[in-house]
Amino acid sequence: VEVPRWTNAKMEISLKTPMNPIKQDIKKGKLRFVANCFPHKGYIWNYGALPQTWENPDHIEPSTGCKGDNDPIDVIEIGYRVANRGDVLQVKVLGAIALIDEGQTDWKIIAIDAKDPVASKVNDIADVDQYFPGLLRATVEWFKIYKIPDGKPENQFAFNGDAKNAEFATTVIAETHKFWQTLINQPNGGNTAIACQNITNTNSDNRIGKEQSAK
Repeated sequence: VEVPRWTNAKMEISLKTPMNPIKQDIKKGKLRFVANCFPHKGYIWNYGALPQTWENPDHIEPSTGCKGDNDPIDVIEIGYRVANRGDVLQVKVLGAIALIDEGQTDWKIIAIDAKDPVASKVNDIADVDQYFPGLLRATVEWFKIYKIPDGKPENQFAFNGDAKNAEFATTVIAETHKFWQTLINQPNGGNTAIACQNITNTNSDNRIGKEQSAK
């Protein structure tokens, strides 16, 4: 979890910092915050990323016709609990929305905490409207308008903003995991400027010791 529900600070995994900590994004020397766009308050779900995934900026996604956004794949967790920043949650994948952000594919995986009280009843994207009525519509609206207060135009979507099902989302996750595997095994992250130092991937040229990672 990078951003707990109802908060505004734009926190994200820092790809250029060794060991990729979560840091607040900075633009033009200023800390970034997401505006409250009526009727919403901050982020309307727990927002984070799936580890060991990467949206390849050199790959044109056939279903959207756009390249990846050079980030881990984003996850919106829709359960009842307001998570804490840095929480690691096991989630059930329900679907995906394809945001087109400045001409790049920016997948938003829709998921629910596996420990949520209704997780056993929600198994696919069609179940979301039943147990969380209006949330999918609000999600598309939020992503469409959240940059307008910063002077940017509305965001666009592939598939007319319709959410794809869990099977489709799982395929997207598997593909981005393969891209990550290629990335993490390139010396110094290849030409991406992404810090790929890690302590767990035994086959990676970027693996370092725990003592070094703590520096």
